[in-house]
Amino acid sequence: MGTLSVAINLPFTPEVVDSNVDFYNDIESSPLYKMLPANAKDYVKASPHLLEYLHTFPVNTYGIPLFLAELKKDLRTMKSPNIIYPVNDTTFVHILPDPDDVRNFYIPIEPSFLHSVSQMLPVIETKLIDLIDALEDDPLNDKERTEVLKKMLATVAVIRPKNVDISKFTGGVAGKQDIKSKMTKFLNTDFTAQKKMKDTKKKHQTPLTPDGKVILTNEEYRAIEYLLIRDKIDMGVLKPFLSDPYIEDISCDGVGPIFIEHKIFKGLKSVIEFKVSQELDEFVVKMAERIKRPITYRSPIVDATLLDGSRINIVYGTAISRHGSNFTIRKVNEVPLSILNIIEGNGLDYLSAAYLWICVEYGMSLFVSGETASGKTTLLNAITTFIPPENKIVTIEDTPELNVPHRNWIREVALAKGKGEGGGASGEVSMFDLLKAALRQRPNQILVGEIRGVEGAVAFGAMQTGHPVMSTFHAASVEKLIQRLCGDPINIPRTYVDNLNLVVIQSAVKRPDGQLVRRMISVNELVGFNPETQGFTFVEMFSWEPVSDTFTWSGKGSSFLLENKIATMLGMPESKKAEIYLEVEKRAKILERLHKAGYTKFWDLFHMMTKIKKQGLLTIGS
Repeated sequence: MGTLSVAINLPFTPEVVDSNVDFYNDIESSPLYKMLPANAKDYVKASPHLLEYLHTFPVNTYGIPLFLAELKKDLRTMKSPNIIYPVNDTTFVHILPDPDDVRNFYIPIEPSFLHSVSQMLPVIETKLIDLIDALEDDPLNDKERTEVLKKMLATVAVIRPKNVDISKFTGGVAGKQDIKSKMTKFLNTDFTAQKKMKDTKKKHQTPLTPDGKVILTNEEYRAIEYLLIRDKIDMGVLKPFLSDPYIEDISCDGVGPIFIEHKIFKGLKSVIEFKVSQELDEFVVKMAERIKRPITYRSPIVDATLLDGSRINIVYGTAISRHGSNFTIRKVNEVPLSILNIIEGNGLDYLSAAYLWICVEYGMSLFVSGETASGKTTLLNAITTFIPPENKIVTIEDTPELNVPHRNWIREVALAKGKGEGGGASGEVSMFDLLKAALRQRPNQILVGEIRGVEGAVAFGAMQTGHPVMSTFHAASVEKLIQRLCGDPINIPRTYVDNLNLVVIQSAVKRPDGQLVRRMISVNELVGFNPETQGFTFVEMFSWEPVSDTFTWSGKGSSFLLENKIATMLGMPESKKAEIYLEVEKRAKILERLHKAGYTKFWDLFHMMTKIKKQGLLTIGS
């Protein structure tokens, strides 16, 4: 990513920082430091730039921010949050209220936040070119690029000791001058603009030592080191947003601020914004190159995956995006949410989870259906822990999001035409192609990221041949789902639809207090198709009650799948088929005990469920 200037519009007038305070060597000389709570003192000791920011923040107007190591859900009700929390070792986020808007402010506090080094950066980057030109070996990964960049900076810049007259300063070099690991280029690094400066004779005001090293203060050195790594190796100005585990969506609608959807504070507006359309265009072009999906005026739309697995959509140029290029990033959790995490958030309850457990374990095909951003993929991913641990699974997606805990897992991703690995040309491999190939791989379960086209016909064909299929689907009800399945472009014959056993309807709904939450609205069994009426019979097993925010097992005692499919599969006599409902209750208690025992994390839960299965506790009737 090239270094681009973006505007930082603070929602307050910064206070003048006392020049006598040495933030890096003597922070205790700051009166403000003495006023901070103990946990805040620990933060500023490790990250002095945070104390610098606090000195610019009008504490007398807003008060000292509340410092939190982690954010709890009860903060959602806070009317005027003034909170700072860490997102990594160097970056913090300040949430500040805006009395004039429903969206509060999101302020990333980075080491480079307060230090204007725009004049020095081109000089330093020009000097770095000479080192890069002299190197021979390419870096193997981003970690190596980071280390080499740090060593290079140490050879071209030097830190001036505090209170030393710069005219008398000749100093030494910070770090080794002899860099033995060499490379001809840094992948994803843009020094082109700085290269041109080598041929110019413009004078700069950046102070140099007699041997040509750039003289920097400690603060400037740390800011430049951070910016070089952030913009040349990481994702530029998006780094703090991508590092923040509480962010769900990041969006730039064109020229203007970056907006985010926060897990705790919901809709927020960042103080970071693009002021010029051309710079925004340059940024999205660099971002597309970074993820090896080049974007042009002829091919102005990109759907891709970032290095951390987040989904990104980019629309390039003012010809089709009138406010300027835009992008939207849907972040993924580093560790998937488990079914117990979702139960904690009241997304479903133990009984409905236990019912899904039995159905998935015994090979029922299932769609999680709902509107965009309703939590479909999150729920489908959580349900994968119910698949027997010995099973072989094939996942097919156009953008990889599913994270299956099983060892025997084939993960396949569709490939758009001309978008091969590394950006080279390639043939197209569609989800339809991958789904056909999956049928030859003898999987126990096939998971499809989303059914939306001709691959639907193959998926239903797989169900007919005994391959359980699980997928997400865009439809807000069972009726709408059937309409879409039987219409263009999917065109499933109506007589095929009842090969799908279960439809889980997922939705983002508003509670009476106005809070937007994700809930499993209903679980429905597709029983059959009536050729005379051309209608489908389906039975609602579980339903969500919006007033009480609870779930009702409305289909208890009338489950076609439990009694006629699973009980029959287990060889249970007619007189004992009702005992299958006791199994649902037994598994609900197992999930509750695992929850109380603390096995809520995705991988921990899967390993414990594997142990429970090996001990024979899941045998029907045990």
